[in-house]
Amino acid sequence: MYPVVRKMFFTDSRCAGDETKTYEELFAKLDTNKDGKVDISELREGLAAMGIQTGTGAVQKIISSGDENKDDSLNFQEFSKYLKDHEKKLLLTFKSLDKNNDGNIDYMEIKQSLADLGMDISVEDANKILQSIDTDGTMTVDWTEWREHFLFNPATSLQEIIRYWKHSTVLDIGDSLTIPDEFTEEEKTTGVWWRQLAAGAMAGAVSRTGTAPLDRMKVFMQVHASKSNKISLVGGFKQMLKEGGVTSLWRGNGVNVLKIAPETAIKFMAYEQYKKLLSSEPGKIQTHERFMAGSLAGATAQTAIYPMEVMKTRLTLRKTGQYSGMFDCAKKILKREGVKAFYKGYIPNILGIIPYAGIDLAVYESLKNLWLSKYAKDTANPGVLVLLGCGTISSTCGQLASYPLALIRTRMQAQASIEGSEQMPMGRMVKKILEKEGFFGLYRGILPNFMKVIPAVSISYVVYEYSRSALGIHK
Repeated sequence: MYPVVRKMFFTDSRCAGDETKTYEELFAKLDTNKDGKVDISELREGLAAMGIQTGTGAVQKIISSGDENKDDSLNFQEFSKYLKDHEKKLLLTFKSLDKNNDGNIDYMEIKQSLADLGMDISVEDANKILQSIDTDGTMTVDWTEWREHFLFNPATSLQEIIRYWKHSTVLDIGDSLTIPDEFTEEEKTTGVWWRQLAAGAMAGAVSRTGTAPLDRMKVFMQVHASKSNKISLVGGFKQMLKEGGVTSLWRGNGVNVLKIAPETAIKFMAYEQYKKLLSSEPGKIQTHERFMAGSLAGATAQTAIYPMEVMKTRLTLRKTGQYSGMFDCAKKILKREGVKAFYKGYIPNILGIIPYAGIDLAVYESLKNLWLSKYAKDTANPGVLVLLGCGTISSTCGQLASYPLALIRTRMQAQASIEGSEQMPMGRMVKKILEKEGFFGLYRGILPNFMKVIPAVSISYVVYEYSRSALGIHK
């Protein structure tokens, strides 16, 4: 099909030295003006001369995917790095489709792989897909044919990697400021996406209920602990039990669970819309665009459900008999403080999205890419421990960065309900905490917050897997 490229690239065995040599030979052929760079016109003309047909905009996508110094061309280092990275992703995808590990993909394996994603196609359609890649007429596709067909396809985020590396859907540690997960096109068209979100919501509900006592202790310490009023974990729990009994440890959990569904739905829908508005190329999103779209989606969802956040704080801190329930709480806040009370602490809450989401995304993507480049051999599936580890580390780093803003938000939400408490704006409150308690005063309650991370992650993952099976999602 492409005899020149086949001869240069697609031999079954290539050592690292041979690989670099073939990249150098190909680069030299494409760099017609010998300036040490391949620009869009050189790449387009060079590939056409070799008999490689590229789709509309494909050459531009290759350049933009590999162009690290943003000079609209690829030097040899950028060119070889693009090819090596892309070839590795192609190998992972090929191995995931080769179900019987015989080194060839047949029409039944293509049919089975699409069925796993919830998409049933006919044998005839599977054969058509196979024929579009099969160059030697054997009705199977080996690694050489696969690599030849897709090497200059500029996809940067292959579907298998997207499918396995979800963490905000799977893991719930009590905060909802993470960037939403990506879903493959198959998952979107077959309806698997909403079942995965529903499974994530169920996991979040059970996880938050299981760790509610620690969450209540965190809020209690954020609002009441100080240098003059030191509250230990044991002392705090004793105080709660004495005041309201065992059930008081779950105060505020009902509204905390109820807000999962609307927040997840709003965030997902808003994220998809913001992605369309912000992405520079249709169907492809860069990391910085994903961060912007995810942060805006988080802000949109938080704005819509923020009154429930205020109610959660008030119900968590309530004394026995103060409120009879969620609706009584809402009615009393409205009557005594007006509508504005439902948005107390809104500014630090929205500001907290940027450090949390940014650091969580950056750390998770770095850990994911490190694992894919160093340890992924036969599949893009990282396994349970790697996924849980990467998700836990990234979320914890995000929490650590945004925690002072979360503490300010909680105090602003609670201050009107505390007798004799002074109503302060955000800036004044930060200044007062730093003056009276020092920098670490902004981290009151972080111990119970971190104590709930591992049980929350473990519970949410186990429940997520059971919920997936119950909803008919197969791996």
